[in-house]
Parts: sequence; C-alpha cells; structure tokens
Amino acid sequence: MKNLRCTLLTVVLLVATAVSAGAQTKVATVDMKKLFNGYYKTKLSQASLESRKTELRKEIKDMADGLDKAQADYKSLLDQASDPAISADERDKRKQATADKAKEISNSKSAIDQFQRQAEAQLADQSQRMSADIVGEIQKAVAEKARAGGCSLVMNNASTEVVVFAGTDTDITASVLAQLNAGAPIDVTAPTTGVPLNISTNL
Repeated sequence: MKNLRCTLLTVVLLVATAVSAGAQTKVATVDMKKLFNGYYKTKLSQASLESRKTELRKEIKDMADGLDKAQADYKSLLDQASDPAISADERDKRKQATADKAKEISNSKSAIDQFQRQAEAQLADQSQRMSADIVGEIQKAVAEKARAGGCSLVMNNASTEVVVFAGTDTDITASVLAQLNAGAPIDVTAPTTGVPLNISTNL
C-alpha cells in the first residue's frame, strides 16, 4: 500500500512537471467524495437499494415464518409419536412423519441461509455497479469543467496521499456539483438515508 501511494504521488508530480515544462500549468482540485455524496443520482440509487433491501427482508421473513410453523408442527408430531394411547403401528407412522418434518426443517434452514447470502451478494453487486456508473458521470463532468476552465491537471483532494496542499481558489467541486445537480428531480439538500453505495475516491 505504501509503495502504491508513493508511485501514485510520483506519477502526479511527473505529470505536473511534464506539463509545466511545455506550458503554464493550471491545476485544479476536486473533492470526489463530496461530489459523490452530493450528486442527486447517488441519493436516487441509495433509495433504490433500500427499496430492494426491504423486499428481500420481507422474503426472508416469510421464509422464517414458514420455518417457525414447521418447527411447531414438528413439536406436535413429536408429542403425538410418544402417546402411549395409540397403537404401535400408529406410533411408527407418526415417528416417520416426525423424521420427515425434521428433514424439512433442516432443508428450510439451509434454504434461508443460502437466500440470505445471495441477497447480500446481490445488493453488494448492485451497489458496486451503481457506484461505478455514478463515478464515471462525475469524472466526465470534472473533465468538462476542467477543460472549460483551461485546467491541464485536476487532483482529488479527498485523497490525502496525493494532495499535499490545495488552496480553495483551485477547488472546482462546488461548480461541478452544481452542474451535476442541475434540474435534479429530488431535493438534494435532504439528508441521505438507506443503503450506502460503495465509492473509491481515487480519480
């Protein structure tokens, strides 16, 4: 990790040096984390994830309720199989029914565990795909804003390993965020709730 940080910093410095050698370099900074969290599409994606999470929770609850009923039936069958008032043949039938119910319960538990693992993986995959799309849009907006401002280099000031110092006069985060949220269909000032999306703040 330390070597990666050093390499990344070296690359940034080399790029800055190379550009400045041929022309005057105009450098801007941007806070990718702030852009990501403030972008209206991030909030919409989080709401979508939360909705899907609620659906999956309901499915798991329905499966758990079915398991509870099966366990109650098993207890009843177990009591019946021990009833001395019934014939030996009938007790054998009820013991078999009890064994079948125990197998059903075991299968149900395995199915619930598997479904929950798959649901978690599905949510993680959906979050990752949404995040990648959003970061791609943000990077495109940053590039457009940088070109319009004549910047030849934009550094991410949310990554402290890369940026050592950045004055506020070079930060284009606010203008990029305003561009991203222009015409947003939701209130972007409302606090975000729900499932967080995954983000890498590296450019």
